[in-house]
Amino acid sequence: MQPLQPMAKSIAALLRERGETVAICETTAGGMVSAALLSIPGASRYYRGAAVTYTLVARTEFLGIDLDDYPGVRSSSEPYARIIAETIRGRLGATWGIGETGAAGPGGNVYGDASGHTCIAIAGPSEYVETLETGIEDREENMWLFTKRTLEVFESVLRQAG
Repeated sequence: MQPLQPMAKSIAALLRERGETVAICETTAGGMVSAALLSIPGASRYYRGAAVTYTLVARTEFLGIDLDDYPGVRSSSEPYARIIAETIRGRLGATWGIGETGAAGPGGNVYGDASGHTCIAIAGPSEYVETLETGIEDREENMWLFTKRTLEVFESVLRQAG
């Protein structure tokens, strides 16, 4: 976790300073965003909780999301990242929600997204969504890159909302 700690410390400081909280829903980052934020002492002041919804059963049971309620939306997309960010934020009563969903690899996903594809959404006082394409097949490397970019995006949104 060392390479991610400086960003996590900065995010933690901003959240504590403002009295704000965060809830996270990750898929292909596998809980690494949460691990980075939880590595900072005092995380209970700003960290509400998280769900790793890598499977349909996890999404259904933890978030209560049925994609039939969102015609045309599929996993590993910007609209889906926005939905999971908003849902986890609401379920845990957090100021901010983070959603991350994609294809870590190797071999891409069933939707035709290549390995290294992820969508990141921030829901809260400010909203943001983006897609990252690393072009890399290595699963672990993508997971680290997805985590790093999610933290970068969240810190940037926090600073702009400041």
